[in-house]
Amino acid sequence: MGLRKNIIGVIGAGRASAEGEQLAGEVGRLIAEAGGVMVCGGLDGVMAAASRGCADAGGEVIGILPGASAQEANEHVTLAVPTNMGHARNIIIAHTAQALIAVEGEYGTLSEAAIALKLGKKVFALRPQFELDGITVVASPQEAVARVLETISGTNRGDDHVV
Repeated sequence: MGLRKNIIGVIGAGRASAEGEQLAGEVGRLIAEAGGVMVCGGLDGVMAAASRGCADAGGEVIGILPGASAQEANEHVTLAVPTNMGHARNIIIAHTAQALIAVEGEYGTLSEAAIALKLGKKVFALRPQFELDGITVVASPQEAVARVLETISGTNRGDDHVV
């Protein structure tokens, strides 16, 4: 079997603060620079900012969309996956990512984080607007991406995604 790239989830507020968007953009850039692929919900706010940061740095962005049309994706998504599943698409995001980084966020973000934790995946958060046992709060985009990469490198085996 060939080598696969690491897939890192970025989840967060659809209507993010200016600081949240800046942090998300930096997270996206760092994921691309590390050779990872970013997966997100493909829409606005944190998702668009992280997508822009990743794509501008030459990275790939998978957008798992809630609707039936790839046209819903923000302009920085390089692979749009329309699901027509609404919020249920959050389960796909949690399953696809090897680890997740949350930036701000509300109920949708909380659901993605909870599903990921239930699956045994690590979730790191920048400026979380909620508390959930198992989420690790980090201070910077650099720390978030470094912790994710450290986590992933410790879990890569056989059929897992590897860089």
